[in-house]
Amino acid sequence: MKHLLWTAALLTAGVAGLHNASAQERVDLDMTARIRAEALHHSQVMATLSHLTDKIGPRLTLSPSMAEANRWTRQQFGEWGLSNVHDESVDDLGRGWVFSDVQVEMLTPRAMPLHALPKAWTPGTSGTVEGDAIFVKLESKADLQEWKGKLRGKIVFVDDARAYKPSDKVDFQRYTDSQLDEMLSFPMPKDRGFDPAMMARFRARMEMAPLVNQFLADEGVLATVSISSSNDGILRVSGGGSRKAGESVGVPALVMAAEQYNTVMRALKDKQAVRMRVRVDAQFTDAANQPGYNTIAEIPGTGPQRNEIVMLGAHMDSWHAGSGANDNGAGVAVMMEAMRILKAIGARPNRTIRVALWTGEEQGLIGSQDYVARHVAHFPEPTDPEQKAIPAFFRQNKGRPIPGPEFERIAAYYNLDNGSGRIRGIYAQENLAVAPIFEEWLRPWHDLGATIVTQQNTGSTDHISFDAVGVPGFQFVQDPLDYFTHVHHSDLDTFDHAVEDDLKQAAAIVAAFAYNTAMRPQRLPRKPQAAN
Repeated sequence: MKHLLWTAALLTAGVAGLHNASAQERVDLDMTARIRAEALHHSQVMATLSHLTDKIGPRLTLSPSMAEANRWTRQQFGEWGLSNVHDESVDDLGRGWVFSDVQVEMLTPRAMPLHALPKAWTPGTSGTVEGDAIFVKLESKADLQEWKGKLRGKIVFVDDARAYKPSDKVDFQRYTDSQLDEMLSFPMPKDRGFDPAMMARFRARMEMAPLVNQFLADEGVLATVSISSSNDGILRVSGGGSRKAGESVGVPALVMAAEQYNTVMRALKDKQAVRMRVRVDAQFTDAANQPGYNTIAEIPGTGPQRNEIVMLGAHMDSWHAGSGANDNGAGVAVMMEAMRILKAIGARPNRTIRVALWTGEEQGLIGSQDYVARHVAHFPEPTDPEQKAIPAFFRQNKGRPIPGPEFERIAAYYNLDNGSGRIRGIYAQENLAVAPIFEEWLRPWHDLGATIVTQQNTGSTDHISFDAVGVPGFQFVQDPLDYFTHVHHSDLDTFDHAVEDDLKQAAAIVAAFAYNTAMRPQRLPRKPQAAN
């Protein structure tokens, strides 16, 4: 019985402690009201997004349009009166690439245009080419040997046909109250462990990719065609070939709408001769590997903690099929707008507020990881050759991060990268101590739909670079809209799919979180770190 009473006392004290932390958190409602007024009545977020997407267009890493985006965002930050505006290089990302036109037609057994786009970092066709389509699997060295000398002048379809399956998901979705409540439950984590079979498959794919590229070029293949991962005519396109100078880029590689890909495959299955005409106008813009750039700007701190930093970030690079409006022009526009709002209302934060627009996120969080490794913390290089040969994500027992000059200075990093949906709350990333703080900060935004603080983790974007080394890094919970059903990495990722009212709301909340973090007497609590 004593044990039960003691346990109950501890739980009561813990709840009281959380309540006291919440009760002691102060929110400047006057400043919150000024942020709301500027964000909701004088917004420039859509004008920023329009320039990024309709004027500059898609911003593939290292492309001329990404360089223009770096230049234009620097200019905007300067015009808004931000300080320390500069680009910071991210070395040796590879080569720039652009495409200007693509035409794909089936000539026989019947004439029809085909909807397809090239993969990034694959070559053009040097004019219009014609060839017979053929289905070939090239998954092993034995496959390469089997098809050696048989593919010259062919257009190679490399994926199996896929049966059409109507989507069982709603095309456009906002979270319901019950779905938000479900997000407050924490799923028991599963041991990721080390899977030797999975790692062997990964290594085999990595080993085969350059061999296949070189084989296709040596054999005189005209082009390859893959099936889009989406149905209903949506093209989801990423990279192929190689962005690194000195590596084989293979041959022109296309992604085709699933329904039309299946049409060609049915003809081939029926032993019909499929003749195609293809032209891809694409080229590399650099002969050697080049640096990319993160664009950075600040509102300097004015108080005793001015050397500490609150960071906002979003990735400015995109894929090339659409205009990169929702992935992630929306996040960039919101973070830029949050900085503009704070500057416009004359905010004088205690801590410095810094914004970073990242490059290379789509290639593996490269821009933010480079920043963190240079300035914040980095993991020691493994001594085990097996671990050194695999990507850092898969490494086991990384050890403790080695702190850099900004490790103790960064109070928090906030990220936005799940489309243009309004903010519904924030992922606390298992940081229990920040939950009551964030709950108080969200109270003035309940009427605009932002209500929850969930301990769930979310990944695959730039806050992970900070969270991984022990610096508080957070991603906001956003309404899904049609992000994953239609626009993610697709040719539908355009300005039309961005929702103005949602972006206004998001910019206001981001500005408020940045200001609250900058003005808080104590730095935000950090999670206890264990060697991993």
